[in-house]
Amino acid sequence: MERTFVHSLMQDPNELAGLGEWSEDVYRALEAYRAGRMSEEAFRAKYGTEVVILCLDMTGFTQTAIRYGELQSLLRIYDVQQVCGQIFKEFNARLIRAFADDLVALFEDPHGALDAALEVHRRIGVFNRSELASAHPAECCIGLGYGKVFAIGPNLAMGDEMNRASKLGEDTARANETLITEKMCEAVNSRPDCLFLPQNKDDLPFPFYSVVPRAERKGKNRRLLRPPGAAALSR
Repeated sequence: MERTFVHSLMQDPNELAGLGEWSEDVYRALEAYRAGRMSEEAFRAKYGTEVVILCLDMTGFTQTAIRYGELQSLLRIYDVQQVCGQIFKEFNARLIRAFADDLVALFEDPHGALDAALEVHRRIGVFNRSELASAHPAECCIGLGYGKVFAIGPNLAMGDEMNRASKLGEDTARANETLITEKMCEAVNSRPDCLFLPQNKDDLPFPFYSVVPRAERKGKNRRLLRPPGAAALSR
């Protein structure tokens, strides 16, 4: 096997930072770790954080663009960002970031993050039934993870729990569904208002759970999750 790489590499940390993934400082730290000048413990001490990660995807983005045109698909994103951005603010997200038809929000409190996720589904339903909604409204799919990650990258959260939350929110959850990782489940499973149902999907190499509000399970109205003082949706 040929071991020599004969091509040039982009090695300047400033030039690499221009790609938009990590800062120049992170590239320098990664090079120091690879070269043995920085320990893993030192890297984790510098960039490590504990956070709840909410990854949200919207249904039907590609199909809407194909069937109804690009502008209709953009209006769906616009609507969801307006509704969900406000929810995440109300539930004290410390970061909210959008990319295409995805949203990522970071929270300090696992229970607050789960409340925000449940409120997304409730309030998106209310919005989609209102005169404010576009002609082809979207629904939301959500994944939640909790634990230690690195506060680097555009979302300031890179690591195993981000990977899992992203996989659940973007690829696995269905419309109006909230899926959570094992660590997130450990943090919130004492809640009396929700059931946490273990799921089995062969192509996922980790356990995860579906969140079902107990009132919803019984066919009753779910409890209102809007924080005190939050304004109701304009109609």
